[in-house]
Amino acid sequence: MKHRQVREVMTTKPVTVLSTTSLKSLAGVLVKLRVNAVPVVSAEGKVLGLITEMDLLKKEGVQQDPASSRLPRRSSQRQRLIATAETAGELMTTHPVTVRPDTPVAEAARLMERHQLGCLPVVDESERLLGVVGPRNLLQVLLRPDEEIKADVTSQVLTGHYGTNPLLVRVEVSDGVVRMSGELEHRNMVSSVLSAVRTIDGVIDAEGEFTYARTA
Repeated sequence: MKHRQVREVMTTKPVTVLSTTSLKSLAGVLVKLRVNAVPVVSAEGKVLGLITEMDLLKKEGVQQDPASSRLPRRSSQRQRLIATAETAGELMTTHPVTVRPDTPVAEAARLMERHQLGCLPVVDESERLLGVVGPRNLLQVLLRPDEEIKADVTSQVLTGHYGTNPLLVRVEVSDGVVRMSGELEHRNMVSSVLSAVRTIDGVIDAEGEFTYARTA
């Protein structure tokens, strides 16, 4: 099954900061550009880390919490590092989760959900930044025109995978919901056909009412 890749939806030439960027300048970037995270890159464009608005808010919270200074040394070490950070490099998350441009959009979405991230840097083999993807980028898949989805159902599933005569199956798509009716060769094809259709980019759900040439 053919799926859209990150390269097709990512934001190219994203805003970045250096490890030496002051936190005040960083806050200005996040507010002005209305983004919640930015990659931290080297002079050569390699991704060094990722810093988010929550990192800045965490720093503010630690500074304003009197109890943080009374914690045991080991447990408060991280808090002290956060409280004393002055640059993006001192506050960033190192070794952030990244994706390659040929990563399927669905896989990027799963990574973002699994790690609770609002931004994924897109890098090449040398870890140089090529772009970023966020939830809005990934949601572009759900905006695929119904006609494109219908064409994929016919070409990729019915004829491409199952070899079904497309004249025997009627396909309708409305707001991403696929409804099919007609004749399939085997009764046991129903669940697999519907499952295959649901994996097509942009499909919200799939329903079917079929007759069968053979039941066994």
